[in-house]
Amino acid sequence: MSDLPFTLDQLRILQAIASEGSFKRAADRLYVSQPAVSLQVQNLERQLNVPLFDRGGRRAQLTEAGHLLLGYGEKVLALCQETCRALEDLQNLRGGTLIVGASQTTGTYLLPPMIGMFRAKYPDVAVQLHVHSTRRTAWSVVNGQLDLAIVGGEVSSELAGSLEVLPYAEDELALIVAVSHPLAGREVIEHEDLYELQFISLDAQSTIRKVIDQVLGRSGIDTTRLKIEMELSSIEAIKNAVQSGLGVAFVSTSAIEKELAMEVLRTPKIDRVTIKRMLSVIYNPNRYRSKAAEAFMEEILPHFANPKPEALPVEIEASEVGDPASEEVPL
Repeated sequence: MSDLPFTLDQLRILQAIASEGSFKRAADRLYVSQPAVSLQVQNLERQLNVPLFDRGGRRAQLTEAGHLLLGYGEKVLALCQETCRALEDLQNLRGGTLIVGASQTTGTYLLPPMIGMFRAKYPDVAVQLHVHSTRRTAWSVVNGQLDLAIVGGEVSSELAGSLEVLPYAEDELALIVAVSHPLAGREVIEHEDLYELQFISLDAQSTIRKVIDQVLGRSGIDTTRLKIEMELSSIEAIKNAVQSGLGVAFVSTSAIEKELAMEVLRTPKIDRVTIKRMLSVIYNPNRYRSKAAEAFMEEILPHFANPKPEALPVEIEASEVGDPASEEVPL
């Protein structure tokens, strides 16, 4: 068998350029010089005898051959990382890495206390948390780039077939208003009151926005009459805007514990309406599951399940453990 026409370093460089869209930014990310990156790409193209990038535009664009090599290259690199984690496991949790994924709300408010508990028990294990959209996170779990993830959005059918998806915890979404808002003193508001409010929200394509619209619609509320005055990109920005009196919003109750304790926000109930969604734990049953991942799933996850299903730890213990579409706004 002849030597392979590429090296792992070249695949890492190709992946970095595709991710960053720039030879210079890829070089900065890999802590090498830009000429070194350019030379490696030139050598790779010469060895393969195909162009991998279109040089005409300002952004580094992959050719068809470049996309093909990137797809296989990412699988090769993921398998290499999996091999390293398996070897690290021989140290019996005296080292190694746990890589966890999450959608925006779970990654910001739920995962940090989980990781804190895990680190207290296993201080020698390095932990990485990757926060992206539900779809991108699910792809990363399928491809072996993440050990497991907790997501709030629905996993698409094309990915669900390659994943174990376990219902994990209920997450309630509450209407929040500033303490100075006219509705702050009311325990319950009527459906018609919603049409007079100015709402601050995530993008219309975000999963959390879709969940809210579906539940309100099933409750007889015409969501097309709601006045969306502002769309922001993060939950923290939305909370700050509400506190400043710019409008009201629906957010996860897990995101406002501090504000409620400080009494800077109020959460009036909507008559006969409760908005809830199910968070899910996802992992790839066909990939190697590290001892760190096993410990996290068996020792940490059950502490935060809500409600606490008695079967959850048993289900987890009993299990073995193409390109994503354009990125949606994270949940």
